[in-house]
Amino acid sequence: MCLAIPGQVIEVLDTANQIARVDVVGVRRSINVGLLSDGNGGGVEPGDWVLIHVGFALSKVDEQEAHATLSLLQRMGAAYEQELEELRTSVIE
Repeated sequence: MCLAIPGQVIEVLDTANQIARVDVVGVRRSINVGLLSDGNGGGVEPGDWVLIHVGFALSKVDEQEAHATLSLLQRMGAAYEQELEELRTSVIE
């Protein structure tokens, strides 16, 4: 099962390549935020919450929606844990 997991943008690492560092329940990874670009290299800022799937931010969500989604995913158990493990081992540089 593939899930989109909410994460909070910690910093924008590379505006040219549209890479940002996000925190997903303590796991920090670099992801591509190009799908959220405003056309000028922007689109996300530190503090923004995004839904992440296979290393890409798919959409922005507000903090309340992010926490509600995380709560729901945690109740899913094994599928959620597998997705977190895949995130821990993924690398986008």
